[in-house]
Amino acid sequence: MDIVTQISEELKIRKEQAEAAVKLLDEGNTIPFIARYRKEVTGALDDVQLRDLSDRLTYLRNLEKRKQEVRESIESLGKMTGEIEQSLAEAVTLAAVEDIYRPYKPKKKTRASIAKEKGLEPLAEFILAQSKEDPDTEAEKYINAEKGVETAADAVAGALDIIAENISDDPEIRKILGELYDRKALITSKKADENSEEQSVYENYYDYREAVSKIPTHRILAIDRGEREGVLKAAIEVDTDEMIATINSRYVTGKAGNRNSDLVEDAAADAYKRLIHPSIERRVRADLTDKACTAAIKVFGGNLRQLLMQPPVKGMVTMGFDPGYRTGCKIAVVDRTGKVLDHTVVYPTAPQCRTEESAKKLTALIRKYGITAISIGNGTASHESEVFIADMIRDSGLPVSYMVVSEAGASVYSASKLAQEEFPDFDVTVRSAVSIARRLQDPLSELVKIEPKAIGVGQYQHDMPPAQLSEALGGVVEDCVNNVGVDVNTASVALLSYVAGINSGIAKNIVAYREENGGFTDRKELLKVSKLGKKTFEQCAGFLRVRDGREPLDDTAVHPESYEAARKLLALCELTESDLKGENSKFAAEKINATVKKLGMKKAAEETGVGTLTLTDMIKELMKPGRDPRDELPKPMLRTDVVDINSLKEGMELKGTVRNITDFGAFVDIGVHQDGLVHISQLSNNYVKHPLDVVKVGDVVNVRILGIDVKKNRISLTMKGLN
Repeated sequence: MDIVTQISEELKIRKEQAEAAVKLLDEGNTIPFIARYRKEVTGALDDVQLRDLSDRLTYLRNLEKRKQEVRESIESLGKMTGEIEQSLAEAVTLAAVEDIYRPYKPKKKTRASIAKEKGLEPLAEFILAQSKEDPDTEAEKYINAEKGVETAADAVAGALDIIAENISDDPEIRKILGELYDRKALITSKKADENSEEQSVYENYYDYREAVSKIPTHRILAIDRGEREGVLKAAIEVDTDEMIATINSRYVTGKAGNRNSDLVEDAAADAYKRLIHPSIERRVRADLTDKACTAAIKVFGGNLRQLLMQPPVKGMVTMGFDPGYRTGCKIAVVDRTGKVLDHTVVYPTAPQCRTEESAKKLTALIRKYGITAISIGNGTASHESEVFIADMIRDSGLPVSYMVVSEAGASVYSASKLAQEEFPDFDVTVRSAVSIARRLQDPLSELVKIEPKAIGVGQYQHDMPPAQLSEALGGVVEDCVNNVGVDVNTASVALLSYVAGINSGIAKNIVAYREENGGFTDRKELLKVSKLGKKTFEQCAGFLRVRDGREPLDDTAVHPESYEAARKLLALCELTESDLKGENSKFAAEKINATVKKLGMKKAAEETGVGTLTLTDMIKELMKPGRDPRDELPKPMLRTDVVDINSLKEGMELKGTVRNITDFGAFVDIGVHQDGLVHISQLSNNYVKHPLDVVKVGDVVNVRILGIDVKKNRISLTMKGLN
């Protein structure tokens, strides 16, 4: 099967779609560009499908490369056969290829290789033939004190080592046993130190066993972490007798009582226990971990995408509130564009508890700058700070509300080189408060400054393979940035670096150019930026916006290659580009909609010279130039009061915001310091395969309290019948 056919079948897309996507990727096109501007070519594959396709393409090409390397190596030894060639052709994983190569792979010194050096290979072949002749008599021929074969028993033992290794290297045996393990094996875990009385979060796994084929991925990760921390000891268990019997059925050919057959059975048992089981156990554990990591990274990516695409709280002067105890709470005030207006420190929490003084200070700032939103970090002293803010709002009667935001990664950002360049005169605590304020105003623009894995919306992210995690999350950020679009005259280097085709070097050059020339007046001017050539321009231009420039289309996601088609469409509607701006824009949108409806999409596409998919996107942009797709989503929930865990009661119904999603449920902020858990079984009255199918990070949902454990700080929630 060729790679393109295999990809099309695995991803359930047409072969011509896969062929087109592979060709575009090989030509150096970026995934955001292909997803947005080559829909006609790929049949509208989206960015998620294209990333899956790209990952699979890389794996399958590496697989073919390894097959060829193994093929050449076996041929160089003169060992290639038609059977081996067929096995290589049919291998669908790198592990299968390595099993085929195992017998021919150069080995370090083993018991079998030592036995071969002693000249015992013919004796091994004699025993394996399982004739009725006495093996001990045959073994006496191989006694050689100089070679370390002192007795016939030594010779037989060495021969059995050779047979055991040959059995272990048999790719067919490994394939059969591997399939049995995948179907029947159990993963077990127990307490590493049976004498320890220490309480642990891993107590559920002290005497645990579950089928390898059924264990949920989050449990695999929990067992892995418990083992790394020395709390658990895990193993793979199977029916040993069944596995050895399977080997015997292939290798034991003599009748009962045949001494040679008995020896082969001994060699088979040794091969299994000493060589095969440890090897397959490692493979099964590695496969489970890979599967769990892939699933966890997918969940992390889904959560990150939803977090980054949360609607910005626009048009509000915002106070960033970074909670703390001993060193106080750091405050930063930013205007509607994120520019810092003021900063200070207040001490409403223990040990100072200067609540009255802090309230006066903050209400003065609120009045002075017209602050209407307060963004509170969810770290240390967050709950006490939230109570203080809620009381201040109630007592002052000011028209201000607040929201608790995740401050994950804020400290990483505040100490970074990027933050130092952005705020050279502020210390790290002020930078952190500014970041917290901006996270409410525009989550995407602020969070791109932080390494994605530090944002903290996954499970076990610190246990993931760093390169795989970074690549996957980087792709999510790239897709989100390009989906929203970037103002080329205001975007930071960090934000520009995620635009399709632009690396950090070109991003710095863009910022340097606008600082030197006073900003860009149209997209074509990008070609004057150092190292930004025609190919890069093609990839990035559609995602960069020029607000209030010379060309109105530059403030849309219409690509410059389609400007002529856009103008033809406007002419069909008896409009000009200037009608897209200001008071005429609403009338223009109505005119475009009515004209296309009258003509029909097919006719309109013919008149403009583009495909219907491209035309559909173009119409959306011309009807809402400068649109932000995030504006169409439900707004974040701002609060004015706070709930205490002690005031909660079973059966109480509340509104909350989904903060994180895992394989087993969703964590919801209901205004208490501790997020409540809606278990996957409580998300809906219908069967839920995965929580991401029902909710996403940032969703505002109705929940009912099922249970409260104040001692363990746990809140159980349900969404059944409420949304």
